[in-house]
Order: sequence, then C-alpha cells, then structure tokens
Amino acid sequence: MKEKIDCIFGFLKAVAAHNDREWFAAHRAQYDEARGYFEEMVEMVIHRIALFDDSVAHLSVNDCTYRFYRDTRFSEDKSPYKRHFGAYVNARGKKSWHSGYYLHVQPGGCMLAGGAWCLPSPILKAVRQSIVDEIDEFRGIVEAPDFKAAFPVIGETRLKTLPKGFPKDFPYPEYLRPKDYSVAHAVEDGFFRAPDWLERTAEVFGLMKPFNDFVNYTIDECE
Repeated sequence: MKEKIDCIFGFLKAVAAHNDREWFAAHRAQYDEARGYFEEMVEMVIHRIALFDDSVAHLSVNDCTYRFYRDTRFSEDKSPYKRHFGAYVNARGKKSWHSGYYLHVQPGGCMLAGGAWCLPSPILKAVRQSIVDEIDEFRGIVEAPDFKAAFPVIGETRLKTLPKGFPKDFPYPEYLRPKDYSVAHAVEDGFFRAPDWLERTAEVFGLMKPFNDFVNYTIDECE
C-alpha cells in the first residue's frame, strides 16, 4: 500500500504546484492512477466502518467521493483543481444533513473527520436543544477521554456568545456555540503509509460513532 500512497501524494503535490488545465491534460494518466488508488482506500474504509456501523454497508465508492474539479464561481481562487482527495461515508448520501465519516488525504493536511456540516437553522437549533435536554448523555460522549484526545474541538466555527433562545445560565455553553457539529482528527502523511492504517482509521471513526448517533437521532426527528 505504501507505493500507492506515495503515488497519491506525488500527484497531489504536483497538481498543487501546477494547477492549470494544460498541465492536467498532459498528466491525466497520473491523475487516473492516483484517483484509482484513492478509491481503493475508500472501498476498504467503507467495508471496515460497516463492521461497527452497518448503516453504511450498502454504499459504493461513487456514493462517497467527489469531483476533483473545483467550483470557482464564488471563489477568489480560480485554480481549476482540488489539492486533495476526499470521501464522505454517509449512510444517507454525501449531500445529506446526516452525520457521517470523512476521509481527507492532502499532503500536509490529512485528517479523519465527521459529523454534520451546514445544518439548516431549524435543525441546528434542534441539535442544540437536544444537547440541553440530554446534557449528561452528550457529555458522556464528548468528554470520554479517548474521544476528547482524538477530537479536542467540536465545530469548525463557533459563536462568541450563546445562541438566542437558550438559557444564559446553561453550565456548558461551549457545547451550544458551534455553528456545525463536526469533529476532526489531524494525522501525519505517514499515517497512511503504515501497514495498520486501516485499523487505526477504523479506531478513530469508531470513537466518532456515538457522537454521530446523537446528532443523527435529532436530525431524524426533524426530517
């Protein structure tokens, strides 16, 4: 597997340095090879997650992976290609509000992440209310030593104050301020070169499952 990972990283480093359509066209075979190896990784990850979360067992690689071409319409960065490969293993599909498991391979920026992003305001409010109503259960998940060691921060961005409509004296405001309920675990590039990378990936995602289940229970009630 090490040679395949080296191929993936080699291509991603090259496309980051030469992010234009002419270069990509001349190196399409290199992309196809790297993409194929990444898809092999994703297939293995799906099967491994399914051992502890059978809701994802029906997914295919295509259900979880994204186009390599960037949508530049609303971005100042007009480079046409991504600098990473990503896959979102989500039982309801990669565009679902549901929480899932995200694999991100990028030189110098690899991570294992998951949760729910960009939730509509009513669902986000409902998740926060569930945390208030079931704070002991939620704390039992996110304050468990292994979970906290892997995922020290909840949410990519947070409010500076408590969201409107929630009690100002709530004793755990840090759990209501996230604008999304996601978590991330950064790993070194060498993580994927190790012979036990798949087992270690499954271990991290396994720690995430109770968090995903908590969030998904509320999302299911909202749908």
